[in-house]
Amino acid sequence: MAASVATGQASHGDFDRVLVIDFGAQYAQLIARRVREARVFSEIVPRDITAREVVAKAPVGIILSGGPASVHAENAYGIDEEILDLGVPVLGICYGHQLLATTLGGTVAATGTSEFGPATMTVSEAVGLFSGQPERQQVWMSHNDAVSIPPAGFVVTASTPDAPVAAMENVERKMYGVQFHPEVKHTDHGQDVLEHFLWKVCGARPTWTHAGIIEQSVDAVRSSVGDGVAICGLSGGVDSSVAAALVHKAIGEQLVCVFVDHGLMRHREGEQVEATFRDHFKMNLISVDAEDRFLGALKGVSDPEEKRKIIGETFIRVFEEVAAGIDGARYLVQGTLYPDVIESGTKDAAKIKSHHNVGGLPEDMDFELIEPLRDLFKDEVRAVGEELGLPNEIVWRQPFPGPGLAVRIIGDITRERLDILRAADVIVLEEIRKAGLYDEIWQAFGVLPTIKSVGVQGDGRTYAYPLIVRAVTSDDAMTADWARLPYEVLSAISSRVINEVPGINRVAYDISSKPPATIEWE
Repeated sequence: MAASVATGQASHGDFDRVLVIDFGAQYAQLIARRVREARVFSEIVPRDITAREVVAKAPVGIILSGGPASVHAENAYGIDEEILDLGVPVLGICYGHQLLATTLGGTVAATGTSEFGPATMTVSEAVGLFSGQPERQQVWMSHNDAVSIPPAGFVVTASTPDAPVAAMENVERKMYGVQFHPEVKHTDHGQDVLEHFLWKVCGARPTWTHAGIIEQSVDAVRSSVGDGVAICGLSGGVDSSVAAALVHKAIGEQLVCVFVDHGLMRHREGEQVEATFRDHFKMNLISVDAEDRFLGALKGVSDPEEKRKIIGETFIRVFEEVAAGIDGARYLVQGTLYPDVIESGTKDAAKIKSHHNVGGLPEDMDFELIEPLRDLFKDEVRAVGEELGLPNEIVWRQPFPGPGLAVRIIGDITRERLDILRAADVIVLEEIRKAGLYDEIWQAFGVLPTIKSVGVQGDGRTYAYPLIVRAVTSDDAMTADWARLPYEVLSAISSRVINEVPGINRVAYDISSKPPATIEWE
């Protein structure tokens, strides 16, 4: 498989790095985000990382995440104990706190009382992590077991009625543990705790800024591409647009953008992409009409994972054919983000779905990948886009999946179904914009299940598709809540879709959050 020569470039160079060792926590990504909010680069790594692998990454600090299991479970997750002897500062959170205690000789007991939700914590030592903080404060707890006796050399600095060792520290060894979750906003001084650990204990420099990310990425791309040529798969979405602008800043005319119209885009989207990047940004742009090719490859395919893999491979083959006519074009720029990598499955993270630009890539492609955004969450990508001078209508455009409407039609794909969904989707977005809600919503769109139901229109029987409307709020797409759209907006969407789009006779609204659902249906 092709090498990824510029993957995660923003994490290299002069940025200090903090590793978040993931023990299966629902909040591991949130910990990483909170660290970045303190302007320090964070990287999530699997629980079975070795001391040697940690040394190779040269972190200034390590955070042990929470997790769903008990340290007393038969197959409880452990840690390479040599990591704790490296002299790198360590902060254990929840399960990580308990693991730190048991590994170093302390005691974790089943207290008989669980703590889930808010708790009042008493700080006994307003030093270290709690410097300058009030004696009593609200924290967010989620645990059954609790540390009852800290390891030798540790001082108890806080407690709750059900967690006698709610926080502990060993200043000499620079090791700290907290039973509560400082990364959750329900913990009053959680960010203060993290920032003290990062800045004071680890000595991490707050240099993870948008300008710094751009500078490091530009240098890395130039070093990787040299005098070669890079092809950028440009969809017009936020991610590929920011990736294109970043790489264009680095190598200028050595970048050739390729827009592939796969027939799975929204209404008039191709025209908008071409007008923006060819006419406004004056970039080298090649357009390829590949609708017949993609729809032919997808004919009769209903499994979402198979759809994604077919689309991913077909994209690569088209790019390869374009590159064959360009001297030195052996690099492929993609707008891969950190959530794409996590959701596509890693050694320790379950695969939620294969993103077409990660798990959907073919093994035998000829390109070397340039992925300047691979370490970034969506909000960081938007901020980088603003820093690069991209217009708001691109930077703040709602996300649209690379496989397009193929993963918003539940079942096999036909031109008729694509036309129906395109027409309905226009109405959904028009009404949300009309209500002034577009900027408040992370993503809003229509989903077309390939089932039919009976309806009545004009005194006659209909047998047509339903449209599922999906709208969510989110910060980074790792979690999301369903948007509480006003009834009048939902009513307007429903009325217009049923009256204006032949083939749809009812509209439903999805009120599921992520988790347990995902944002997209496939």
